Amino acid sequence: MATASAFIDIPASADQVWQLIGGFNSLPDWLPFIPQSELSDGGRVRSLQTADGAVVVERLQAFDDAAKTYSYSILQAPFPATDYLATIRVEAQGQGARVTWSGQFAPVGVSDEEVVALFTGIYQGGLEALRANYPA
Repeated sequence: MATASAFIDIPASADQVWQLIGGFNSLPDWLPFIPQSELSDGGRVRSLQTADGAVVVERLQAFDDAAKTYSYSILQAPFPATDYLATIRVEAQGQGARVTWSGQFAPVGVSDEEVVALFTGIYQGGLEALRANYPA
């Protein structure tokens, strides 16, 4: 299994950040490259449409509101990986919050380095978009 991870510090409380990103259907609220999300299967599956029209279907695997974290797997996506499991976590960090987005996956048809670079870029870009919601 290959892994990727990124984090960012945000000048807002962990509770404030979790309120924005903690809903499994909330990606369009803070992630510009996911303009649409629709829930199904009792809120446990989200169908995402990317800004370029691709479809990604993900299943919620674990959710802990008190710990401000959730994990999800990918059921369908145009990514060169299988066995994908990712976690988003918000933790108090001094006066602000640290958000960590990490995942593990098995590359398909590409090297570990290529798929790690792909997901690291997605996570880092997403976290930078999140950070833009909280001007210093």
